[in-house]
Amino acid sequence: MLKQWLSLLLLTFITSALLAAPPVQSPANYAPGDPQVCLGCHGATGMKPAAGILNTPHGKKGHPDSPMNKHGCQSCHGPSAQHLSQYVNGKPAKPTVTFNGDTTPVDAQNQSCLGCHENNARSHWDGSQHQFAGVSCTNCHQVHKSPDPVLFKETQKEVCFNCHQDKRAQMHKTSAHPLVDNLMTCTSCHNPHGSATESLLVKGSVNETCFQCHAEKRGPFLWEHPPVQENCSNCHQPHGSVHTPMLTSRGPWLCQQCHMAGFHPSTAYSGSGVPPNGAAQQMLSKDCLNCHVQVHGSNHPSGVRLTR
Repeated sequence: MLKQWLSLLLLTFITSALLAAPPVQSPANYAPGDPQVCLGCHGATGMKPAAGILNTPHGKKGHPDSPMNKHGCQSCHGPSAQHLSQYVNGKPAKPTVTFNGDTTPVDAQNQSCLGCHENNARSHWDGSQHQFAGVSCTNCHQVHKSPDPVLFKETQKEVCFNCHQDKRAQMHKTSAHPLVDNLMTCTSCHNPHGSATESLLVKGSVNETCFQCHAEKRGPFLWEHPPVQENCSNCHQPHGSVHTPMLTSRGPWLCQQCHMAGFHPSTAYSGSGVPPNGAAQQMLSKDCLNCHVQVHGSNHPSGVRLTR
């Protein structure tokens, strides 16, 4: 009697577990002949052409991690036999996962990509600003196109500027980083897939990010300028400014935001010191930097005022 009772209990447990488990996609749910059948409609021309994927890493069937080495197009679009056999309102039924549309939620679209790419530079995607904003991978990446514009220095900025149009305007100001000359990219400073720091920076802070190129400003210095050590953006606008070199405001007023007493008049300078109304040395040429030439820090024994 006890043996029968235990057998019944075990059978009940197994049945409940099977009912609670998510259904497993059977091979029958995959459309046969992928990718040849897919490219018959989505070739180099026609509706939603996708033949360009064959010239990308995603299209290399000989690579063990390539989607084409698994289920072809359905490695990303999911088992989609219904796309060939069913019609809705006279049109083929949608694939299981569609991109750049409202059929499939953004998180489900991204999970199709993150199933292979959730590592290294993409490990901070969950919780990132782009993820919270509902950005999908295909908002930036063109998987079926070679070359993908966002991966190349000459074209990446235009992809970013589609959303960040204020940064496009700043990049064309008098003083800016050389993105318009293709000497750097947005990803030189930012990791669009997420970061442990503010503004998706590639390093642990604003300063560490800047020091990648401006190592001479790193220090340590015998005489340090506190705002420099705190944050480069205290004085500089990294995306572009009308004040060289990318200053947040023109000197000497930038300096007088902090230095309003001691050794100099405590009143703000004005246009009265600019020719033809006068010629105050604090207003001409590099203004405060005429004397305080080592504004980022000095190693000179007598450089306490950053003058040498």
